[in-house]
Amino acid sequence: MGTVVRSGGPMCRKMTHYIDPKNDMILVELGAGDGVITSYILDRMSKNAKLFVFEINKELCDIISTIKDPRMVLINDGAQNMETHLSKYGIIEVDTIISAIPFLVLPDELTKEILSISKKILKKGGSFIQMHYIRSIRKMYKNIFGNVHTSFVPVNIPPGYVFRSIKE
Repeated sequence: MGTVVRSGGPMCRKMTHYIDPKNDMILVELGAGDGVITSYILDRMSKNAKLFVFEINKELCDIISTIKDPRMVLINDGAQNMETHLSKYGIIEVDTIISAIPFLVLPDELTKEILSISKKILKKGGSFIQMHYIRSIRKMYKNIFGNVHTSFVPVNIPPGYVFRSIKE
């Protein structure tokens, strides 16, 4: 986990604000933690949509598994393996990816791998949404996706940023 405090309501709402319930049918969450953002995603998405939740920590997966929603598929594995898991469900393209992975603590190569895979599997016009607590990392998203839109969320502990990149 990237912080000792779970994301607050304002951060969760900003992270899920970009979900289009009419068009986003396949969503992916990376680094779900204890599922606080997961619940907001499920509340925002269509009743016909599917959410694939990736969390590497088994204990956190046990907590997330208490969320009983047939639209959610919980996968206890790293985000770098999402293509393999999604292909088991016949998924080759996704509408939205929401991530709370603490990329600052991961090796650079793993971060680049996850972001490259994310860009590859996003549909054209699809969104990659990421939270961070520092703004300076936004350049990384611009380099990979070609664009990044930044929102500051001051009413969060700690205050943070939401970065949104759209696949062109």
